[in-house]
Amino acid sequence: MQHLALAVRDQQRSRRFYETYFGFDARPPRRYDDDVLMLYDANGFSLALGPTEEPIRVPSFLHFGIHLPTPDGVRALRDRLAADGVPIVEEWDEPAYVSVKCRDPDGYVVEAAWEPRLGGSQRRVPA
Repeated sequence: MQHLALAVRDQQRSRRFYETYFGFDARPPRRYDDDVLMLYDANGFSLALGPTEEPIRVPSFLHFGIHLPTPDGVRALRDRLAADGVPIVEEWDEPAYVSVKCRDPDGYVVEAAWEPRLGGSQRRVPA
């Protein structure tokens, strides 16, 4: 998957959040004719921020995220999020899995995680 589209209440607020914490400032953003603001990370992933006036309802299980190369990278991001008052909703810090989940300005849950690559898979199977 190389693209995610989110309905947001305030594009500039969401832009600042994703650029500040998740690296969506790798190249200049692009605004399309339908007023969608497209952000890009260094891996070529594109994040579309579409304006909405509708209430945003996020199911409890829904989340999306990024993989970080080191456990310390996840911990540093967690500390930065906490220091900036970003709501943290879940944390894991185990020998083979480190993760932090936070809420973006519209209530979407975003995860940053590290785990060793095992046989080409990055899927963590709960016990």
